[in-house]
Amino acid sequence: MSFVTLGALLVALLVGAPIAAHLLRRRRAEERPFPPARLVPPTPPTARRRSLLEDRALFATRAVSVLALAVLGATPLLRCTHLSLSRRAGASVALAIVVDDSLSMRARPGGDGAERAGTSRFERALTAARELAGGLAPGDAAALVLAGAPARVALASTTNLAAVAEALAEVTPSDRATDLDGALDLARDLLRGLPQSDKRIVLLSDLADGAPGAPPIAGTPDIATWVPLQELEAAGQDCGIVRADRSSQKARVRVVCTAAQAAAPGPGLPAAERDGGAAAPAAAAGASAAAGRSLEVRAGDAVIGKVALDPALRAEELTIDLPSGTPEFLIAALTGGDAIAEDDRAPIISAGGPLSIAVVVDPATTHVETGGPPPLEQALSALDLDAQIRPLPSVPEHADELAAHAGLIVDDAPGFTPEVRRSLAAWVERGGVALLTLGQRAAAAPLGAGFEPLVPGVVRWSASPARGVDPATAGWLGPSAAGLADVAPRGRATLGAEASEGAEVLARWSDGAPFLVRRPLGRGVVLFMTLPLSTEESDVALRPAFLSLLDGFVGAARARGGARRLAAGETWTFDGYRDVKVERVQVDRAEGPAGREALPVAEVERRLRVSPPLAGLYELTLDGERSTRVVSVPEREIDLRPRRVAESARAAELGGMSASIDGSPYVALLLLALLAAELLLRALGGRREAAELRAG
Repeated sequence: MSFVTLGALLVALLVGAPIAAHLLRRRRAEERPFPPARLVPPTPPTARRRSLLEDRALFATRAVSVLALAVLGATPLLRCTHLSLSRRAGASVALAIVVDDSLSMRARPGGDGAERAGTSRFERALTAARELAGGLAPGDAAALVLAGAPARVALASTTNLAAVAEALAEVTPSDRATDLDGALDLARDLLRGLPQSDKRIVLLSDLADGAPGAPPIAGTPDIATWVPLQELEAAGQDCGIVRADRSSQKARVRVVCTAAQAAAPGPGLPAAERDGGAAAPAAAAGASAAAGRSLEVRAGDAVIGKVALDPALRAEELTIDLPSGTPEFLIAALTGGDAIAEDDRAPIISAGGPLSIAVVVDPATTHVETGGPPPLEQALSALDLDAQIRPLPSVPEHADELAAHAGLIVDDAPGFTPEVRRSLAAWVERGGVALLTLGQRAAAAPLGAGFEPLVPGVVRWSASPARGVDPATAGWLGPSAAGLADVAPRGRATLGAEASEGAEVLARWSDGAPFLVRRPLGRGVVLFMTLPLSTEESDVALRPAFLSLLDGFVGAARARGGARRLAAGETWTFDGYRDVKVERVQVDRAEGPAGREALPVAEVERRLRVSPPLAGLYELTLDGERSTRVVSVPEREIDLRPRRVAESARAAELGGMSASIDGSPYVALLLLALLAAELLLRALGGRREAAELRAG
């Protein structure tokens, strides 16, 4: 509150004036007849008795009038504003509100220690979304999109404005990563085709999506994008625990701290940042986020291991020796405070380890001229998918030997013996994920070897009549699918119709033949591709789409339970299970696991799925069999460097802060009513006094 506003409100102290006036008002002395007094000469009275409050109604009216005058004087100085859209000539608007519900939005401005009790960026964004929804008028359309990865549609485009408020009431924060591009694409899809000519996207985010060097956020010619709240822009420093495993008597904890924020201001940065204003991120390295802090391993309230953080720490795996007799349930925790408190603690699980992916590749047929491991192994290593690559000379003949692996990739195998086929099928049915590439060797399988029941039918090899894959049919591979349109293979494998029965074709050749097929088998899945990875047959292994294929394969292996650790927002898929129950275990600082919170199990395309939004400890019950899993925070969410925003997305003509109330007219009407009431009371009071005088 400003000094001027305070001064205007101090007028209310004048309410003491009516009190003084009523108490000091003198009345005429009462006259009583006394016959002897006629013999005494009259003398003027020296004093008169002061009265008490006589007309309480008149006094109350005057007091309220003084208070109303004080409020009227201060009303023009009070600023109660809210976020609102600017309309084009009053026309209806089609609005898509994008709310970022990722982990970084849990940060509080200033974010260290004492300021954690303040309003988080998520809460401020949600308040702004409600203000925008409250300003919608009949004829407007609105949609709600959540930008936590993966981006989701919380409410499709609707003219039911009450539904918008209900959808916003159900939005809660999460520990997901940020997917701004995906959220904006969803928002544009929701707005296209609506009758309103004025279409806008409002992005309420801290812009920390882990890609500070990506192109600036901007609108399109037909749909404007507005980033209204610069106060939400990410800043500050944070350290978080992204993985905590226990192996024997050692705890291995990966700690990541905020990277340096030293981006040079440019045309795409906000004006306040170019001018060196307070909104600019501090150009301080993430080293100070770790300075003076340490990592502790706790069993309840007891600290059983501790190591100091290097002030220059950016990302490091720290090892702490555990004493003998250490209890099973342990917590890794960072001391001190930073921007985000929710990522400073994590449960430690035993034998978590990275995902194990077995690879069977013949280096003689699959190699690169520059040397080194086969392209498949190089690609898996380059993707850094938190997976351990284990090259095998051949496919194991026993299912027990495959039990340690979550995924298996076999390149152009010359068929499998009956023993290998049985072990592979048993392993897949228990939840394994296999990727088979079929080439010339697969078509020349010796007698008794084959691929049943993994790949039904006969595999044949012939020259390819198509030069590449139809990108329109390869949506599973993402935007990189366009790069497969001209792979120009020397040949390709062809399959019978039975291979596609009960399966899903994820990509097709340009002539319609299957290129990539996904076939469920028990609780697992088999993917097979009708092209080998040999660089002599094609360059498919050197295309970006091949990386997308491997990323999807590893993600499928992880989602099906191959890893005991999953990032928040990723999905567990439970094929072949009938009774699935997933509970998040509430962890109490002193006593370990406390309460439990059940997660909804969704059935999508006859497949049971669970997407945990929060990091922590989870217990899964699959057909009566219990297991413990951990959901961790995404590493890129600790990068608090904001994405750039184009000047057009900050334009004032899109909207801004406007006054939400103006009470001056109502206060003025109240004063007029009080004045009329006072005149009426005074008139009645005068008549009453006259009547009393006549009676006396």
